Amino acid sequence: MTNPNENASVSRQTETIEQEIAALRAEHAATQDRVKQLINEEDPANGILFHDEIFRLQQDKLRVDTEIQFRQVALRRLKSTW
Repeated sequence: MTNPNENASVSRQTETIEQEIAALRAEHAATQDRVKQLINEEDPANGILFHDEIFRLQQDKLRVDTEIQFRQVALRRLKSTW
C-alpha cells in the first residue's frame, strides 16, 4: 500500500515535469519559428546571411529536444511507480 504523502509528492513531481515539458515545447516552437524567419530573410545575392545564428538556433533546438526526452522518461518512471 502506498503512503498518501508519497502519492502527493509524486503528483507534485509529475505536475512540475509536465509544466517543464510544456515550457520546453514552447521554446522549441519559438526557436523553430525564428529559424524559418531567418531562412526567409536571407538574401545571398546581397550578402545577407544568417548562417551562424541559424546554426546556433538549430543546436539549441536539439538541446531542447533532448531535455524534453529526458523529462518524458522521468515522467514515465514516476507514473510507472504509482
